[in-house]
Amino acid sequence: MREFHLTTPIKDKDIKNIRIGDIVYLSGTMVTARDEAHRRVVEEKLELPVDIKNKAILHAGPIVKTLDNGEHQMIAVGPTTSMRMEMFEEEFVHKTGVKLIIGKGSMGIKTARACKEYGALQLVYPAGNAVYAAKHVEKITDEKWPDLGMPEALWVCKVKDFGPLVVTIDTTGANFFDAKKREFNKRKEVIIKRINEQVRFIK
Repeated sequence: MREFHLTTPIKDKDIKNIRIGDIVYLSGTMVTARDEAHRRVVEEKLELPVDIKNKAILHAGPIVKTLDNGEHQMIAVGPTTSMRMEMFEEEFVHKTGVKLIIGKGSMGIKTARACKEYGALQLVYPAGNAVYAAKHVEKITDEKWPDLGMPEALWVCKVKDFGPLVVTIDTTGANFFDAKKREFNKRKEVIIKRINEQVRFIK
């Protein structure tokens, strides 16, 4: 397991040698973008109102406080289940040029294909750390598509050492969750065989 510190804008050379299982900490620009933002870009063919080319998105519905001076403060920003965006992610990456896709849990073959073709990474932020994650949001610099409501709006964030982020799909298209699933199944078959030899009435 290796550790990398990335700062936006991210170049292809910055991530080409990063592999599944590596740890990343992100500084720079990260934008929250979940279901409705993806749907607008892919299904409604709308242009994202913020430039995320060579930057990062976070699948999250944050809690944001509006201060007396009109600025916004991130209170909590826990990742949401990324697999919900799987149906959109390939075209979303193609259209936006985003380099880092951060969320919770695994994603599938479409996202893996996009990461390989367009040079991107999918990463997982540890669940249950929404308040801790917010501490690494230095500033919310903008809000886009506020009509979607707080969880679905695009919150443009300046982050510092946001992480740890576990790389789950790399630029070769390798998928950490798929690899671990195959490893688990091999181990499971050995254990089942051992149990069947000891308890012969189990079929």
